[in-house]
Order: sequence, then C-alpha cells, then structure tokens
Amino acid sequence: MQRKGKKAVSLLLVGAMLAAMTLTACGNNENSGKIEIELVQYKPEAVAAFEAIEEKFNATHDDIHLTIESPNDAMTILKTRFIREDAPDIIGIGGDVNFSSFIDSDMLMDISDFEGLNDIKQAYKDIDKDLEYVPEEGVYAVPYVANAAGILYNRKMFKDHGWEIPETWDELMDLCEEIKKEGINPFYFGFREIWTTLAPWNAMCVGLVESDVCRQVNRGETTFTEQYREVAEKILQILPYGPDDPFAYDYNGACTAFANGESAMYPIGSYAVPQIQSVNPDLDIDSFVFPVNDKEADNVLNSGIDLQFCVMADCPEKEAAYEVLNFLLEDESIQEYLDNQNAVPCKEGNFKLPSMLDGMKKYIDEGRMADYQDHYYPSEMSVDAQIQTFLMKGDVDAFLAKFDKDWVRYNRDIIRKVEAYQAEHPGE
Repeated sequence: MQRKGKKAVSLLLVGAMLAAMTLTACGNNENSGKIEIELVQYKPEAVAAFEAIEEKFNATHDDIHLTIESPNDAMTILKTRFIREDAPDIIGIGGDVNFSSFIDSDMLMDISDFEGLNDIKQAYKDIDKDLEYVPEEGVYAVPYVANAAGILYNRKMFKDHGWEIPETWDELMDLCEEIKKEGINPFYFGFREIWTTLAPWNAMCVGLVESDVCRQVNRGETTFTEQYREVAEKILQILPYGPDDPFAYDYNGACTAFANGESAMYPIGSYAVPQIQSVNPDLDIDSFVFPVNDKEADNVLNSGIDLQFCVMADCPEKEAAYEVLNFLLEDESIQEYLDNQNAVPCKEGNFKLPSMLDGMKKYIDEGRMADYQDHYYPSEMSVDAQIQTFLMKGDVDAFLAKFDKDWVRYNRDIIRKVEAYQAEHPGE
C-alpha cells in the first residue's frame, strides 16, 4: 500500500503522535565524537537485563554509545516525548494495539532491509502483519521475545496422583472431575481483578477461532456472535472447577493459593511464575496448552510478542540503529534476557527455555501458536470488564450481542479505514 497521503485514525493516542512527526533524535554527540543511540523500552521489570546489555554494547563499540531507558509507564512517557519532538531512536514495545497505531501514523521506519529479520520465526512476523489495520508495505518491528499462556500446573502434585496432561477438551473436563474427587480445587482464577479474565479467554480463543478474526469482523465478513460463541460457552464450563466464589480472589491471592498447593492448575501466563515462586520458591511448575478442541492437532499455543524493537521513522543514524539491533539479537543477549524474564525467544535458535515452559516447547518449536486476541481490542471497550460481568451473569447471548455492538462503536474509525482500503483494492 502507498504510504503517502494517509489519514491517521482519529484516536487520541495517534493524534498526540501526529503532532510530533518532525522527530529529533540524538545523532552525533559533539563531546564524545560517538554516535548516540537512545532506546526506550516499556518493561521496567527487565531493567537489570537491559543494563547488562547496555554495558556490554558500550564496552565493545568505539563509535556508538547506547543509552537504554526503562521507565515506569513508558508508553505515557513516550507519548509526551513525541509531542515535545524528543523521540528516541529506537523504541521497545509490545505487539498490541499501540503498535498498530504507530504503524498507521507513519511513525516507524520500514526496516525491510534489516538482515536480522531473516532469523526471526515466521509465526511472530505473521503476528505483526496481522496487527496492521490495513495491509501495509514493509516491516516495522523486530520481534524479540514472546510470552506464553495456557495452564500452569503443579508438576509434583500431578506426579504424586498419577494425573495425565490433557490434550483434548473432554480429557480436561475428565481431569477436573478426577481432581475434584480428591478434594482439591482443579483451578484458581483471580477473577476479582478484571484483567485476569483475559488469561483463559485468550488461551481458549487461539484454539477455537482464526487468528485474524478481528480483522474479519472489521471487513464485515463475520461477527463475534458467530465466532466467539464456543469460547464463551466453554469458559463458563471451567468456573465450577475453581473455588466456590471464583471472584473472591485477586491475582496475588490466586498466585498465593496455587503456590501453597490449594489448586492443581492455574489458567494464566508464564508471566505469573515469578509471583508464584516469590511465595513458594520450591514449587515445581510446568505448563500445557489450553486443550479446547476434540483433537490435539487442533490445539494452538497462545503466544504473543511481549517485546519488539522499532526504529523511529526520522532516526538520522539508521546504520548505528541497525548495529544496536544486531547486538540485541546476538544469542548471548537473548539468552541473558530469557534467563532474567522467563521469556520465549522470537529468534530461531537453540536457546535454553525456562523449565515451566517444558510442556509448551513442542508448540514453540513447531511455530504452532497465535497471538492474544486482546492485542486487537481497543482499551476503551474494556473487554476484560465485559468478560468478568459475563462470567458473573452467564448470559452468552447478551454478552456476544454487546460485544458486537461495542466493537462497532469503539472501532468505527478503523472500520471506515478498512472500508476505504477495500474500495481502493477490490478483491484483496
């Protein structure tokens, strides 16, 4: 698609970005004689890993000086800096709707010529392409690490009771019944906090709907009432296998309960493991893909891009920025990040994964995975709150009808953009 003369979507976020299209990067530092490259990334919990990477880069490069910032609330800080025309050279962000808006606003450099992209797993490059509101020419991010979500389980408890890992929906339901008969909660949920409802929702969606379902809806080809019905019905079926009140515990409470052996399983992402192990460092945790289908071959791992790097469109030192990306993609740099953050590499290679991902390794190796559905949801729609209300009331029809209605309301600008693209490119 031609990128000239495009209109940005009328979102407040993008409106703020458009005020800063004349960006000023650091460029050459007159005092040091080195090219200064600034990278701002949005994961403050990974500051230790990035401090180590920054130190090693600067110790091995005489012509480039790298500064990596890992602020709290980085997205808010970045928006403010865009308005002030003070953008960094590289940004580290997630693969979500913010990335979609950045592309749409022409803020990111097309890095199709960056050779490091050849080493990135195709599944993650496909995820980024699916995040585009309309098909774009070019590549605008280097996927770095991903996370994985499904069902965490107490490996020792499973071994002691002789429980088998379920591979189909019926096997999961039978396992839950078996665990319940032992007087143990099959699950804890943490649904008192609304965002936790998205964990099982996303992990079930990837096996039951096509990965681009949101784009299909935007094109007018289907509805969520049609596509999400089985997901909604099945997520209701797991509620009886949690505590009597699935909304009594928040995230920390559910992590603590699972850590203390009060449930055999916990439908959450790998990101919860550090919190669980802060309560019980000795807990032996593994995970498996949410088995929502009748055949194992139809199951899909829920894995989204947790961190990727984008070069800003007006970065004046493209080659230096590429050198930074190359260093970040060195196996040693990636492994250091994986060890620090329990993440999944987006790069092909023989990396050591954390043991709590043992049960998902086959899916990672095969590239049998799909993105989190909520990466496509506008924040204004508050889908997590909608799911929590639905789980409390149990009315599938009302939930799906509201989902479709709200989708049109909060995505009207994107839908108009899609309609305009379809009119210009019939048959695509």
